[in-house]
Amino acid sequence: MPESKLFTPVTIPARRGAGLTLRNRVVLPPMCQYSIEQQDGVPTDWQLVHLGSRAAGGFGLVIAEATAVVPEGRISNLDVGLWNEQQVQAWKPVTQFIHAQGAAAGVQLAHAGAKGSTYGWLRELEAQGKVGSLSQTDGGWDTVSSSPSDLFDLNPAQQMSVEEIGQSVRDWAAAAVRADEAGFDMIQIHGAHGYLIHQFLSPLSNARSDQYGGSWENRTRYVREIVAAILEVWPEDKVLGIRLSGEDWVQEGWGIDDTVRLAAELYRLGVRTFDISSAGIGPYHGPTGPGYQVPLAAAVKAALPQDAFVTAVGVITEPVQAEHVLVTHQADGVSVGRVALGDPQWANRAAQQLGAKPAIPSQYWRGRW
Repeated sequence: MPESKLFTPVTIPARRGAGLTLRNRVVLPPMCQYSIEQQDGVPTDWQLVHLGSRAAGGFGLVIAEATAVVPEGRISNLDVGLWNEQQVQAWKPVTQFIHAQGAAAGVQLAHAGAKGSTYGWLRELEAQGKVGSLSQTDGGWDTVSSSPSDLFDLNPAQQMSVEEIGQSVRDWAAAAVRADEAGFDMIQIHGAHGYLIHQFLSPLSNARSDQYGGSWENRTRYVREIVAAILEVWPEDKVLGIRLSGEDWVQEGWGIDDTVRLAAELYRLGVRTFDISSAGIGPYHGPTGPGYQVPLAAAVKAALPQDAFVTAVGVITEPVQAEHVLVTHQADGVSVGRVALGDPQWANRAAQQLGAKPAIPSQYWRGRW
């Protein structure tokens, strides 16, 4: 059997130093856990076990769930954050354990914007009728966005002033400093799925008439300012990445040509990893099925220099399918999400199936398959 590309190590270059070497190209993408019962954004044993078990399961890069840069940037009041020192200290044992298992540790920094102040997507909350926007009695807060929109079917968000945008950019940079202190190797900026950055990018949700709205240059200004601010404080020997929605799947919305253009611009600024998802603004009108977003990643990969690390995501569930994405040069890595929720050892099982050496912890040797 030819050597598996999925399990060939890869080094993502940094601005200085050796860069970030991954033992394989299987990435655990960020997946919200809605598990912070204290509602203080401080990660708990759940994050340690959830992320640590996938690191022990052989994943090359493990990325923590959407982590709010400010309290009002949370999707729900059950989300994690990186806006204070208590959160930094709670993240440290998580990153240390991930490293001890041979994986790299990433964190997705996020701001939900108009899609914030909601109930977490948990079955028990839905059974109680607690869906949509948080009530004031349950701790809801006022949300902000690029401009008011009824696309999100939530409580209306207020348009951010230019001064508030400037403060928000500083908040992203401050969270990046804390991410470094917490021990993360990589930051993934959340620019997808209809959250705040995407609310600025998409003409469907951005109706501003100032320097942050209208033209492509203006609608991308906020994310470009965030990237520049983070790079001012993020160590040069660490990697900066971003997740983008490659398509709104709506005519006159944000499209793949916009994504390719933005990815090239962000690469020039210093971003080196790109995870390409889709949608998040308004009803979904896109395709479905195995690997349905892979062509979006392929378009971005084709437009970037070879040292960029582009990952595909979306119903990639089988090892042979993941291998095919890589050997056909559609992406440099694969993000394996929902299937990994049911199988923390997915990466090790995939290695076995593809004829590569799994990274099974010595404590689990009796359970090898």
